[in-house]
Amino acid sequence: RFIACPQLARTVQRCLQRGAGPGPGPQPLLLEFAPGPGILTRTLLDAGFRVVALESNSDFLTDLQSLENTLDGQLKVIQGDFFRLDPLAKGALKPPALSSDKLFETMGVAAVPWRADVPLKIFGIVPHQLERNRLWRLLFAMYECSSIYRYGRVELNLFISEKEYTVLTAKPGESKIYQALTVIAQLGYEIELLHKEPWSSFATNLKNGGLAIPKTLQMPNDHLCLVRLTPQQNLFTGGLKPSNASTFIFMVKQSFAKPKSRLTDRLNSWSLDNSDTLLKALEIPKNAAMRNLYPEDYKRLFEALQNSDMFTETLFHDEVLASTRIMN
Repeated sequence: RFIACPQLARTVQRCLQRGAGPGPGPQPLLLEFAPGPGILTRTLLDAGFRVVALESNSDFLTDLQSLENTLDGQLKVIQGDFFRLDPLAKGALKPPALSSDKLFETMGVAAVPWRADVPLKIFGIVPHQLERNRLWRLLFAMYECSSIYRYGRVELNLFISEKEYTVLTAKPGESKIYQALTVIAQLGYEIELLHKEPWSSFATNLKNGGLAIPKTLQMPNDHLCLVRLTPQQNLFTGGLKPSNASTFIFMVKQSFAKPKSRLTDRLNSWSLDNSDTLLKALEIPKNAAMRNLYPEDYKRLFEALQNSDMFTETLFHDEVLASTRIMN
C-alpha cells in the first residue's frame, strides 16, 4: 500500500478543490479509500471537505476513529475495502468486503439520474498490485451502471501509475500503447490529469520500506498520476445501453486481439456478409486496421452491428462470463 507523504497533501487538496464549485459554499461529500494513517484525510478536513474514510487495515482504523470522535460529523470512518465492493460471494458479507448499497446508505447518498450532476467524489491511491484489473473492474461497473454507478456518474480522483495513464490517454495508431482499455476508458470517461508526482513522494507500509517501482521499456513510469475520471453524460446515447455494454466491451477486446488486422477481416470472422456496405455507410476505410480506429468509431460500429441481422451477441457470450468471474 502506498501512502502519500505530508508535503504532498496540500497539492492534492488544491487538485480536488478544482471544479468543486464556486464560492465558499459547502464542499461535496468525498469518499476516501485506504486513507492509511490519515495524512491526506486531515488536509482534506482542514479544507472543509466532508470525508467518509473507507479503511480495511485494523492498524489504521483506531487512529482514524479517534479523529472521527473529535469532529462534529465532518468525518465518518467505515471498515471496508473499496476494491472488494459487491463481490459475487453468496451470503452475508464479512469486512473488508462490503456492499455498495450499504455503503451509500451509510453515507446518506441517494441515487440520481445518469445525466444529473456528480453525486459523489471518490479519492484514493490504486494499489500497484493488479492495477490493470482494478481499472477494468471499475470500467465494467460504469458501463453496466452497477455497484457505485447505480447511484449516478460518480467521479473518481485516483493516483494511478504513469504507465497506465499513458495507456488511458493513447492515440489511435500508437503501437502497443493504444489498447482496448484505451478505447473503453476514453469513451466512458472524461479523463483529466490533475497532477504528476514522483514515486519518491510516497511512503509504504511494507516492512522493508521499499516501493517496488515497476519498470517498463515501452512507456514512462517515473510518476504516480492523479487523474480525474468523470463518466460521460452522453455515454448511453444511440444503441449503447447498460444492458448490452458487456457485449460492446468484448467486441472491442476481441478487436485488439490482433490490432494489426484489418477491420474487414474482423467483421468477416463475425460472419458478417455485408461488411463493405456497412463500412461505406460509416465512412470507415475498408483497409483500416483495428488499432487505427478512434473510440467513437468503435461505438458507431457497434451500434450499426446491433441493427444487422447477421450479428449476434452470443459471439461474445463465453468471454463475457469468463471475464466477469475474473474481475470479481
